[in-house]
Amino acid sequence: MTTLRHAAEEFLAQPRIAVAGVSRDSKQPANLIYRRLRDSHHKVYAVNPNAEEVEGDRSYATVSEIAGGVDGVVVVTTPEAAEGVMVDCVNAGVPRVWLHRGIGPGSISEHAIAYGREHGLSVIAGGCPNMFGATSDPGHRCMLAMLKLTRKIPRDVAA
Repeated sequence: MTTLRHAAEEFLAQPRIAVAGVSRDSKQPANLIYRRLRDSHHKVYAVNPNAEEVEGDRSYATVSEIAGGVDGVVVVTTPEAAEGVMVDCVNAGVPRVWLHRGIGPGSISEHAIAYGREHGLSVIAGGCPNMFGATSDPGHRCMLAMLKLTRKIPRDVAA
């Protein structure tokens, strides 16, 4: 086991990150995550099977379509869609996946978590990249504290 903070730092240290669930609606949480990663000098890829372009960048229908692969994927979809994204990540050889969760249920799917871990992926099941490191902001750091108090975020992550 490793702490959530350590797992988040390790995830965010990766140069090539995809965000599954980026929308044509720039007000969506996935879009904010995408912009923050892009602005913090990651090579970031948008994944949305229903859009050719989001946030002014090309969008990929699946993680598997991204040439050269990625080091990690942030999943900001429904739990049901997260299961398909996790299968795609396993097939694409992605080593780490972050299932987003803020105040609501987020992308958490017990089936997706189990499937990813059974296939050797490092899976962060909850929280948001914008709660840590260069992508963080005061509002997200307050939300992190609240989610820890209410135990709606993992304290540790299975390595």
